[in-house]
Parts: sequence; C-alpha cells; structure tokens
Amino acid sequence: MTEQPNNNNLILVTGATGYVGGRLVPLLLQAGYRVRVLARDVQRLTGRDWYDQVEACEGDVLKPDTLDKAMQGVSATYYLIHSMTKSTDFHERDVTAARNFATAAECAGVKQIIYLGGLGNPEADLSVHLRSRQITGETLRESTVPVTEFRAAVIVGSGSMSFEMVRYLTELIPIMVCPQWVFTRTQPIAIRNVLQYLIAALETPASLGEVIEIGGADVLTYGDMMLQYAEVRGLNRNLLPVPVLTPRLSSYWVHWMTPVPASIVRPLIEGLRNEVIVRDDKAEQIFPQIEPMTYRQAVELALVKLDAGEVETTWNDALATSQGDNKPYVLATHDGMLLEKRQIKVNAPPSDVYAVFTGLGGERGWPYNWLWQLRGILDRLIGGVGFRRGRRDPNELRIGDALDFWRVETVDPNHLLRLRAEMLLPGRAWLQFEAVQVEDNLTRLTQTAFFAPKGLLGFAYWYGIYPIHGLIFSGMIRKLAAQAEARAG
Repeated sequence: MTEQPNNNNLILVTGATGYVGGRLVPLLLQAGYRVRVLARDVQRLTGRDWYDQVEACEGDVLKPDTLDKAMQGVSATYYLIHSMTKSTDFHERDVTAARNFATAAECAGVKQIIYLGGLGNPEADLSVHLRSRQITGETLRESTVPVTEFRAAVIVGSGSMSFEMVRYLTELIPIMVCPQWVFTRTQPIAIRNVLQYLIAALETPASLGEVIEIGGADVLTYGDMMLQYAEVRGLNRNLLPVPVLTPRLSSYWVHWMTPVPASIVRPLIEGLRNEVIVRDDKAEQIFPQIEPMTYRQAVELALVKLDAGEVETTWNDALATSQGDNKPYVLATHDGMLLEKRQIKVNAPPSDVYAVFTGLGGERGWPYNWLWQLRGILDRLIGGVGFRRGRRDPNELRIGDALDFWRVETVDPNHLLRLRAEMLLPGRAWLQFEAVQVEDNLTRLTQTAFFAPKGLLGFAYWYGIYPIHGLIFSGMIRKLAAQAEARAG
C-alpha cells in the first residue's frame, strides 16, 4: 500500500555532503517535503543550489549530545553514513554512530529510519566492510523506531565511485589485466533507481521494518561492466585474466589507473570476492511502480550527465582524504604560518579575474601543468590522492568540491577562492586567490600560499621546494593576469 506524501512532514537527511545524500535532498524538496540536513560542517553545503531551502543543523553521530536538536520535530530520517577508511576501528565507529543515532531518534519520537546498506548474503563469508554495513543496519534496529533497510551493490551514476573506477580503467587500458574479482557476479543499480526507492519508502508503510535488497535489471561481472561500457563508448577492449593478483596489489593497480586512492579502493576490492545479487523479489512486491534500469541504460544516462557537465555530486564530495575528519582551518591569524604572497594589477574587472582563477584545474589544467602533474605523480607514489580527481563542473566551484589534489574551502563570488591541499604533506597547506577592484576596470590579484609545518620535516619540506614554488607561483599569477585581460577584451 502506498500513501500520499504528507508535505508537512519534516525529513532529516544525514550524509548530505555525500554522493547519495547530496542527490536525495533536492528530490525530497521537489516532492514537497520539508528537509533538515545534519552535517559535521554545514559550511560544506553552502554552495549547493538547495541550501537556502533546507534547515541546516551541525552535529556528529559520534557525539550523541549534538543529535537531540537535529531530531526535534522530525517524522522520518535517512541514515546515509558509512566509514570507508583503512582504519582498524572503523566497524566500532560505525556501530557506535548507528547506536547513537537510533537512540536519539527513539527519544525524539521519530517514526521511521531509512538506511542504505550493502548487498550480500549475510550467511556468506562477507568482507569486513560489507559485514559492517549489515551490522550497522542491525544496530539501527535495536531501537523501537521502525527501520527500512535497503541493500544495494554497485551504484552506477555520473560521479559514483564504482562508475568512475570502471570508466577510467576502460578508457585508459586497451588490454585489461584482470584478477579473479573482476569475474565475480554483482547486480549494479542506477543511482536514479536508488533514489526512487529511498523516496518511495517514505510513502510505503509496507516497507517499515523490512530489509529490502535492490538491484538493476542485469546480473553482471565487473568484466561485463567494463565491456558494456566500452561498447557504449565505441571502444575495443579485451580482458586478460591473471591467476594471482591480491586485493592489495589490485588496489595499487586501480590507485594508479583511476582517481580513487588505494586506501579507499582496497576495502571495495576485498568485498568483490563476494557475489552480491538480489536473492528475493521483495523490492518488486513492495515497490511495483519502480522499474529497475539495465546497466547499459544507467551508463548511457551517466555519460549524458558527464558530457553536459551536470554532475550534481561525486564520490569524493564527503571525503577529506589525507586530512581525515579535521574541520577546515580558519585562517584568522598568520601566527605559525609560512606565507608566500604575490600581487599583480590586472586590466580587467574582478568578475573576469575571479572567473579565471576559479576555472583552474580539471581538463584545463594549471600554469606550468607538467610540474603540477609531476607533484601529483609523487603524491600517488606515496599513497596520496594524486592529480586525477579533476573537478565536478568545468566552470562552477562550491565549498567542499574536490579540485585535483585540492579541496575548495572558501568561495566568495567575484572576490575570493581558498583551496586546502589534500596531497600528503608534513603539515597543512592552502592556496588562496583574491580579486579586489582598485580602479575602474583595474583589479589587484593577490595569490597566497599558506603552510603550517609539522615539525622539522615540515620546515625542511617548505624551504626545500621553495625554488620550485618561485617558478610555479610567479609564473601562475602572470598567466592568470594575462588570461583575465584577454577575457575582458
């Protein structure tokens, strides 16, 4: 039975900075729901188109005292949180977070928790991460609040982690060396279908208290997924099976071939030893109105989004990579900072100067791009994010976006952009651009590199690369000025 939506209901969404949550929020708003989002740092949401239409609440599921306010007046909530780290205690953190959340929901009288977990036969020898996702669902069910738990395998959509892995591997490698996990069966599902299930659960009482396995129309191996992607793109690709390639070695291989770092890839690959396919028709019985797409349809839709530059969220939106869970540092003082500042006057209005420095990265690259690429290679060698992440949109930047090996920390339209470094460093670093009008059609462009060194190694690093910085940064500000003047005409 499906009920009509009650548009007076207040819905709480966790994980709104992530791939699924960031796409779910605008769809809930379109459906007429009032939406509250919970985030450790709400500033990372300010660039979203829907930010002014939601209530933003700062809180952390690992800090129970921050949850009570977020739960007040909420009728249903989405739990879209899961650790994807190499930390040995991630499963304990997941259980603690789920228990804190469920307890707070119970105390506030919430009527439903909707959770997106991982597909896999619970009686099989699941990987640690897959098992943790299912235990998270069990923990949520310890409270009296009814839980609707969806279990999905590979999610296919523009910007999704699994899709990006398949896309990069297939685009870059004509003959793909394939370990055994490439031939494990899975049931990929389009992000569009995932979102349909998540929203429909609000209006479907039959979903309360159920564990519902969801998947697309096809059961495929990762190899099949690569070959179908190649067909859609008109590429000729071949698979070369190899008998021995451990998850660790596989993760390094994917690390080098895709934007996804080894520390994130490895738990995914360890989970690929398990077949993850839908084992019953419960989803079809409860949600007969939802028709799962084929994998090819999902790929075609994702490529259309990519080609049109309409990627709403990406897999790395919620990740701080080398910075862990640290909140953005507020540059309110320069004490203890090493600074490298350059200024130049530009014969262009601030809007044109701003457009040029916010257009850096991705396919456009950077001034002295070969040096930036070399720095990215060195970062990948030591396990960092490297330079492959690109940017979500070719023209627009918003707080929280990944930009190559930077993270957008501050955006002030037509004035300022601050990037936080996410390459592995003996300290913390930022790169800031500021455009200030000094006269009609004359702008002062200020470019500042900030570095907070950690110990003696941090100082040695900074002064060791100072000559290279001199070349890159002096050349960069001159080229940005020239591009802005050319743009202004």
